[in-house]
Amino acid sequence: GKVHNPEWNRNDIPHSCGELCGKKRQCLDCPHLCNILCHPGPCPSCPAFVTKTCECGQTSHSVRCGQSTKFHCSNVCGNALNCGKHSCTQVCHAGKCSPCQLTVQQVCFCGSNFKEVLCGTKEEFSDGFGNFSCQNICGKKLNCGRHNCTQVCHPQPCQLCPRLPQVVYRCPCGQTPLSKLLELGCIERKICTDPIPSCGKTCGKPLSCGSYEFIHTCESLCHEGDCRPCSRTSNIYCRCGFKKKDCFLLLIAAITFMCDKRCNKKRSCGRHKCNEVCCVDTEHKCSLVCGRKLNCGLHRCEEPCHRGSCQTCWQTSFDELTCYCGESVIYPPVPCGTQPPECKKTCTRPHDCDHPVYHSCHSEEKCPPCTYLTQKWCMGKHELRSNIPCHLTDISCGLRCNQMLKCGMHKCKRICHKGECLIDEECKQPCTIPRLYCNHPCMAPCHPSSPCPTTSCCAKVRIAAISIATKLTDLQLGDSVEISRLITKKEMKQARLQCDEECLALQRNRRLAEALEIDDNSDPFNIRSSGPKYSDLLKEDARKDLKFVSDIEKEMRMLVEAVNKGKHTKKSRCYPPMNRDHRRIIHELAQVYGIESVSYDNEPKRNVVITAVKGKSICPSNTLTSVLDKEMQSRPPPPIPHCKQTDKSSGNSGLSKPLKEEPVIDYFDVQD
Repeated sequence: GKVHNPEWNRNDIPHSCGELCGKKRQCLDCPHLCNILCHPGPCPSCPAFVTKTCECGQTSHSVRCGQSTKFHCSNVCGNALNCGKHSCTQVCHAGKCSPCQLTVQQVCFCGSNFKEVLCGTKEEFSDGFGNFSCQNICGKKLNCGRHNCTQVCHPQPCQLCPRLPQVVYRCPCGQTPLSKLLELGCIERKICTDPIPSCGKTCGKPLSCGSYEFIHTCESLCHEGDCRPCSRTSNIYCRCGFKKKDCFLLLIAAITFMCDKRCNKKRSCGRHKCNEVCCVDTEHKCSLVCGRKLNCGLHRCEEPCHRGSCQTCWQTSFDELTCYCGESVIYPPVPCGTQPPECKKTCTRPHDCDHPVYHSCHSEEKCPPCTYLTQKWCMGKHELRSNIPCHLTDISCGLRCNQMLKCGMHKCKRICHKGECLIDEECKQPCTIPRLYCNHPCMAPCHPSSPCPTTSCCAKVRIAAISIATKLTDLQLGDSVEISRLITKKEMKQARLQCDEECLALQRNRRLAEALEIDDNSDPFNIRSSGPKYSDLLKEDARKDLKFVSDIEKEMRMLVEAVNKGKHTKKSRCYPPMNRDHRRIIHELAQVYGIESVSYDNEPKRNVVITAVKGKSICPSNTLTSVLDKEMQSRPPPPIPHCKQTDKSSGNSGLSKPLKEEPVIDYFDVQD
């Protein structure tokens, strides 16, 4: 930078003047100038040797000026700590020494309280006796020796006694100087315990009550000590303006009237409520710690509670982050929460099987399941299954288990399963031991440890009429007959039915139901309920009041059609109050139509509400009235009864009176 447009010289560097550089080096603490010829680029490090000391100043070394300016020795630092009493015990280190970690006991200014703090804490506030304020009344004797200090715990010394004659110049209310009162004949004060003369005027000191427009003052005569409570009745408001009180209810000593209302406004963070009592704050700053998880998922936000998203985690790792096999590397610095790098190499983790691995290296501890196709036995060891993925363990072949149960008589009828056949249950299959007299099986629930019960045989048999007629005499005499000897082999063959397609379909459905664990008694698709079933009691009620039943059926049919065709999933119909018999008819008809029915209120205003549900309520093919018409048509005409002649004077008819019908319990008529 010394010469503009230097002349070209064959022996010099291009664009160089050929003189010494002389520039100051970039290292701040290097005092030497660059001593090489004019050159491009930054100046090289200084080659001069200088003597430099370590961080603690105890050791010195001769090093090049351009080398690192800081080095550490192996000695203990030994520098004085912030407390000025102890020395640093760390090995030679950079920067300031850490604060002293020893704990000492400090006393407050008034000497009534103690606390343990780190050595050197609040030393600048010490007055030679104490180090902090306990916020209690000082209570030390004043210089007069008669009164105590009434100030909050403070550094020494205490103030002068406020009642000393040389300090008090006016009367207690402050309106009249004492010099004027002395002229009027008042006694001159000698010591602090002498009473202060009163001027006799109204005190007039402002009280803590009142409002901003009208300040209340003490109405007593000039006096010493605290003023009396306010005797006025004006209303004053709390500091937040929510409540008000009469002035005479407050004592003069009260600082501020505060209501008990808690502030419901949101704080600045938008998450928490203020909850301050009688709040007058306008900003509502949140003083809680945020505590939400950062983007790394490992650390939590330590900032004061705030709006919006938290900042990214500031912690950083200076170790290399590699994949499991070590082929892919992320070099430091690595931000906290960074996932391991993706690797396209084959996974090298140990696996449970010896099959070839086809998935790539991954950071998850658990490898994906092995999908290599193998041959495995089913759970019941019935057959060897092929093309089974390696990770599958419990395989069912779909066949019956057929393993011998604990009873030793029956085999398991469950589909191929895992574990024992019956763990906490007993075998309930019918006993197959032949009976003593008829040779039919016992058919009682399995009883391996007890003899067969003596019950009558319920098996149905076909017996030749001629053979049984020959033994009829024996039966009439009370003798027993061996029935098995009366049946011929030909009749036995005729008694056994051949399986047809329906039998095969039932057997296949039974196996599917056992495999899918469907109960035999369940009817999920309403296959068994092909038509409506009306009870005999309902039919009898319909014959007595056919118009009422037909009207109810029409309304239910219209309600079901409306809910199935409309947009709503439910529709309800409320009936007026009616007697018990009519309510029972509605409940029974609702069951046939698949409608929900509930009774409400108490007698005599008890009524029924029905609700049709889309997809659940149906309209039966045959109504109750049509069923009754068909039954009437199929019945033969009743015979004409012959009436007996009755005695007119008796007044009683020849027909017998019908028996009184027993009350029917309405099981649907219950409180909701």
